[in-house]
Amino acid sequence: MTPGTGELLDEVVQACAAIERYVDDSPPSDLVLDAVRMRLVEIGVAVAALPDDLTASEPGIPWVRLAAIGDRLTNGRRPVSPPVLVWTARVDAPRLREAAARLRDRHALRTGPTS
Repeated sequence: MTPGTGELLDEVVQACAAIERYVDDSPPSDLVLDAVRMRLVEIGVAVAALPDDLTASEPGIPWVRLAAIGDRLTNGRRPVSPPVLVWTARVDAPRLREAAARLRDRHALRTGPTS
């Protein structure tokens, strides 16, 4: 069974919240960076399945780039540096979490909480 839009948005919100918890003010360990990478892969898969008309209502988020992030992180041709991962975790993940939560709330209002 394919997850619905609400479930996909929940996955994005939860993955972003996890990333935010992983990275505090201290330099992250390799284990933490690996966890951030995996959560970003999960986010990419979920975002790729979201309807374009829904994501278009949050134009400040690079949805197309996010949908492709899993490939970038897993293909190994151009590794993502630790400083970029930390920036993503500290700056981009909170913005994405907030946008995905807004989309989830709007979607629930339009379709009901089960879609």
